[in-house]
Amino acid sequence: MDLRAEINYPTEDPADAFALVVDPRFRAEVCEAVHALDYNVSVDEREDGTALVTIDRLMPADVPDAIKKMVGETVKIVQTEDWSGPDGGGERNADLLIRIVGQPVTMKGTIELRRATGSVVSSIRGDVKVAIPFFGKKVEPEIAKAILAAVAREQEAAAARLSS
Repeated sequence: MDLRAEINYPTEDPADAFALVVDPRFRAEVCEAVHALDYNVSVDEREDGTALVTIDRLMPADVPDAIKKMVGETVKIVQTEDWSGPDGGGERNADLLIRIVGQPVTMKGTIELRRATGSVVSSIRGDVKVAIPFFGKKVEPEIAKAILAAVAREQEAAAARLSS
């Protein structure tokens, strides 16, 4: 299932937006905003300007009861963002992978951090896959909805942080 979302950072400098992306405290704020039961944020900023952000979250399984019987009351979600170094204008790209540990559920995609009029936009594009016979296509919209809710919380946190 195709998923597209945007986060608008109220800044004109991509470096300001990227500083949030690699700030473990900011990413922890977002984990708390999405009601993660437990989480760990790891950021590896490399000398060449690239970065690897890994977020492990334990979340309540917010899925239909038939699926909850298979996955249990909670799910462990691992999100990795492998960021390129900045181009000449400070813009960046990342490969994105979100997976539910122990389940055939993934979202593979990209993130583009680009200048826009009066802001910096993070464009998220990905493909949500649930490889469960008979249920997969029915569950994909629920997974996409949860990802979009997390993006909305990150948008709110970014606006609050950069507006102050």
